[in-house]
Amino acid sequence: MRGHQKERILLLSYLSTEERIPAKHPLRQDTVLAYEALKRLDKTLDELYACSGRPSIPSE
Repeated sequence: MRGHQKERILLLSYLSTEERIPAKHPLRQDTVLAYEALKRLDKTLDELYACSGRPSIPSE
């Protein structure tokens, strides 16, 4: 291309959550609590779904 080109800004981040949030940050503890709550609900949530799964919607 001719002329002046603007610098492109990267919109995506390639850093994982572990790299972005320090190990002692309060969000880390919240994540652990959320996973523990989901584990306790796992059996209840499994009962809400049919054993054979749900039919998919055909693409048009």
